[in-house]
Amino acid sequence: MRTVELLCCPALERTVRTAWDRLAEAGLPSLARHGHPTNRPHLTLAAVEAFPPGVADRLAVLFATALPLPVALERVTVLDGSAPLVWLVRPDPALTALHEAVWEALHGVPGQRPWHAPGTWVPHLSLALRFRDRDRRLARAVVGGGRPAGALVAARSYDGDTRTVQPLGGDFPAD
Repeated sequence: MRTVELLCCPALERTVRTAWDRLAEAGLPSLARHGHPTNRPHLTLAAVEAFPPGVADRLAVLFATALPLPVALERVTVLDGSAPLVWLVRPDPALTALHEAVWEALHGVPGQRPWHAPGTWVPHLSLALRFRDRDRRLARAVVGGGRPAGALVAARSYDGDTRTVQPLGGDFPAD
């Protein structure tokens, strides 16, 4: 599997990582416990089985003109009732247009995940995986009620087979 992801500016990344830490300190599931070096706050635009030749270059052209992209976070919630705990990202017109352009660049590529499709996609930054809906209220209290803003500043692709990332453009924040 190959993803297309956007990375946060340093300030927004610190905000999300702080939420991860607070959740872990409260004994709740948290991505703070996921120690792989590629683990960082990101917004997934698409996932496919593999990139055919030329796709990474087409995506890089898109990101060269679209990034940085200002974003605002909304509420913390659990997707699908008992799945990831996420911080929703406001789907403003620029983000929605970029998402649609990525899908157009991936048109016909096998293995597209339907939950990332335009019209279905819920833009978010993940805070925890396999989260219980009954703990949502506590998680909101732990994370806090703020609605931070920042920017998405770089794009990458995660390769699930090799567990590595490939830069796709933008100004990569330091790890």
